[in-house]
Amino acid sequence: MAPRPAPDLDLRRDQIVRAARGLAEVDGWEAVTMRRLGSELGVTQPVIYSAFAGGRQQIVDAVALSGFDAMAAALEAVPAEPSARMQAYRDFAADRPRVYEAMFSMPSGLAFGTGTGPQALQRAFAAIRVAFDDDLQAEVAWATVHGLSTLENSGRLPATQARARLELAHRALSRR
Repeated sequence: MAPRPAPDLDLRRDQIVRAARGLAEVDGWEAVTMRRLGSELGVTQPVIYSAFAGGRQQIVDAVALSGFDAMAAALEAVPAEPSARMQAYRDFAADRPRVYEAMFSMPSGLAFGTGTGPQALQRAFAAIRVAFDDDLQAEVAWATVHGLSTLENSGRLPATQARARLELAHRALSRR
């Protein structure tokens, strides 16, 4: 009997990240456990740990990083002007609330605001930065749309006024 080939580690990690994201979107992050991931994927917990030795936190961080890549792509797909980028950001947060939660609300080992963080974080900020005059304006725009998105996702602000809020934020940020 021939030995089993070693699994492609990148493929295994991608499967785990996709499974974690799917579980979180359906049942919330509390449902994302090593046991549940193993069950979803038909593997043992040691297989999960062989791909993510840092355990659940490393998986959540991987989901967050993939979220930053996806956010950057969503932002880059619209014109590089403030209102379009802010709307694309808000749409991303509304369409992927659990990924967004992993990106910004959950404990994370990811470095923010250093300018030297992971490439996915830098790319997402660059996709916002290109629409504004300078880093400070881009940071305030990001913080504004992030706050609105977080409050809307949590149900603390009604989604019915989402567009009006973004338009007001855009007008406020556009004043010179």
